[in-house]
Amino acid sequence: MSVEVASVKVLSNPSKFTDPFKFLVTLECASPGITGDLVWKLIYVGCADDEGKDQELDSIYVGPINTGKSQFVFEAPAPDVTKIPQSDLLEVTVVFLTCSFEDQEFIRIGYYVSNEYEKDDSVNAAKNDPTKKTKPIDVTKIKRVILQEKPRIIKFPIDWKQCKKRTYLTKPQKNDKANF
Repeated sequence: MSVEVASVKVLSNPSKFTDPFKFLVTLECASPGITGDLVWKLIYVGCADDEGKDQELDSIYVGPINTGKSQFVFEAPAPDVTKIPQSDLLEVTVVFLTCSFEDQEFIRIGYYVSNEYEKDDSVNAAKNDPTKKTKPIDVTKIKRVILQEKPRIIKFPIDWKQCKKRTYLTKPQKNDKANF
């Protein structure tokens, strides 16, 4: 059993900064399929110099996965702008779409994201000239463009046959007390 990501299509691109992210994911699953869940996450890098500014926008569980092709749309909210430094709002950044099975990440797809201010040259000029004062950035006027043509894809080898033993009900030991 194994899963390959056949394709990822960025939907609603370009969009407003405040719009949700949407990805159409196509999977190819080998026989006999997967009874467990795949865990998908979308991570937004808020500041290249501070990993603490990264935001997990959403995570979803997809499963079980039948043999063959399957598709789903992963939709995640826009990042919380209060957690992004003003100086980084209009910078090029990255979003990572990751997937794990049984706590083993097997793929990470990175996209460059360009956040540009719409139709206000004073903000763009101030960004390029630190001596100019700028008013606070109105995030409703930021256009987000995901560079979907050149994703950075990293695949990690995992043991698809690994099976975690999960004990949901155990027999009480001799000295254990059952509380009902």
